[in-house]
Amino acid sequence: MNDQEIRAIAKKQLNKQRDFKQYLWIWAGVSLLLTSIWFLVSPEVYFWPVWSILGMGIGAFFIGIDAYSKGSRASTEEQIDAEVKRLTGK
Repeated sequence: MNDQEIRAIAKKQLNKQRDFKQYLWIWAGVSLLLTSIWFLVSPEVYFWPVWSILGMGIGAFFIGIDAYSKGSRASTEEQIDAEVKRLTGK
């Protein structure tokens, strides 16, 4: 890989990390909003916001793994050529 390809991969990885941090803020905001609604409407009843908080948490987990995992998932030209051959049957 040349420097330009490495820079492109690094930029993509940094964008994923930025997007992950934004998602965490959104998750916190949605959790706070739903918990506030629950508290104002029916605090003595079952804590239903847990399902949204848990669902978004699972999403955050996998987005975080993708954003901060080590190792390059970049495809080499040979891998791309092999996949094109496999798909086209040539």
